[in-house]
Amino acid sequence: MSFDYDKYYGETKDALGPPAEPVVRFFEALPPNGGRVLDVGCGQGRDAIFVARLGYDVTGVDLSPNGIADLMRAGQEQGLRIKGVVADITAYEPDGPFDVILVDRTLHMLPLSPRLDVLGRLIDHVAVGGWLLIVDEPSNIEAFQAVIAEHRFDFETERHQRGYLFVQRV
Repeated sequence: MSFDYDKYYGETKDALGPPAEPVVRFFEALPPNGGRVLDVGCGQGRDAIFVARLGYDVTGVDLSPNGIADLMRAGQEQGLRIKGVVADITAYEPDGPFDVILVDRTLHMLPLSPRLDVLGRLIDHVAVGGWLLIVDEPSNIEAFQAVIAEHRFDFETERHQRGYLFVQRV
C-alpha cells in the first residue's frame, strides 16, 4: 500500500471518522439476528464496531497491526463480539460463510487484477441469503458487477448507486 495506514492509525484516533450513512441505514434496516459479518479492510473498526453494537459477530481484517489493535481494544472495552485479524487481503481466506461481507473503501487500493481476484474469493464466503456490500470508487463498480455476474452463485442487486453496490445471494 502506498499510504502508511499503520502509522496513521498509530498516530490518529478514529482516523477515518464514522461509518458511511448508506452502510448505517443498511444495517439498521436488517432484522437483528446476531449473524456473522466480515469487515474487509476494517482499519480501526469504524464499521465493525458499529455493526457489533447491533449484536452481530464481527470479524475485522486489515493489514495494519495498529488498526486491528484499536479495533480489539474498543471491542473489549465495549464487550462486543469482535475478532481482529492482521492479514493481507490478497492472501486472506475467510473462515466459513458470512451473513454480510462488507468491503468499505478498500478494493480500490489494489491493482486491478488482484482487486478482482480478492472480490471473487470473497464472494465464495457469502452465505445463502447473505449480503455483499461494496463501497468503492464509482469507476470500479462496473468491474465488480461483472465479477459478481460471472460467479457461480446468483446475486440480486439491492443498491447500485454512485460508489455503492449492495447485492444479496439468492
